[in-house]
Amino acid sequence: MYINIHSHKPPGTGEWVLRNLNTPDEPEPLPGLYSMGIHPWYIQAADWENQLCSLQQKSTHDQVLAIGECGLDKVCATPFSLQLQVFRAQVEWANSIGKPLVIHCVRAWEEVLASLEEATIRVPVLFHGYNKNSQLARRITGKGYYISLGKALNRPGIQEVLRSVPATRFFLETDDAELSIGEIYQQAAKALSIDHNSLVLQIQKNAETVFGNAVQL
Repeated sequence: MYINIHSHKPPGTGEWVLRNLNTPDEPEPLPGLYSMGIHPWYIQAADWENQLCSLQQKSTHDQVLAIGECGLDKVCATPFSLQLQVFRAQVEWANSIGKPLVIHCVRAWEEVLASLEEATIRVPVLFHGYNKNSQLARRITGKGYYISLGKALNRPGIQEVLRSVPATRFFLETDDAELSIGEIYQQAAKALSIDHNSLVLQIQKNAETVFGNAVQL
């Protein structure tokens, strides 16, 4: 069973998927497992408080396992000060309901890490779509957070990132890529020089640590 920790598509055969909803939409079709958050790209400046209220109402659903993706993005058009306000509100909400956070971060690593520290984060934190260097990856995982890697694994530098972090601190994902999760696993197993089954079992253990009984294999 492949664990696909972040996707925008329904699960395939033999795949446990945490399917992302970019805005606080109703989690459907059911059955399914979801992450739900206010992505920095989709913050509505005049209506963000209603977006947050909707998130708070819908994310208590049993099949919503995580809050996010949420975070900070210095490339998008949303004013950064507003992004910070909405992100911090979602961190507080995740803390209050005890659900993990799925983080989107573009060129705002210091601000994201500072916000998590200021909030005294008490839930698992997962940085999805990681494609930066090994030094930052070790810093993130050293704080007890997780990174998730996907299509960027075709780059030697990201393969080195994977080798540099503890086996207990990473996940794999497809996000919106056309690659299958099986292909992502093949790339990761090759980068780590381990057999495919060992990788599958390790990521299953990681998922059980974060999501507990929701990981039904």
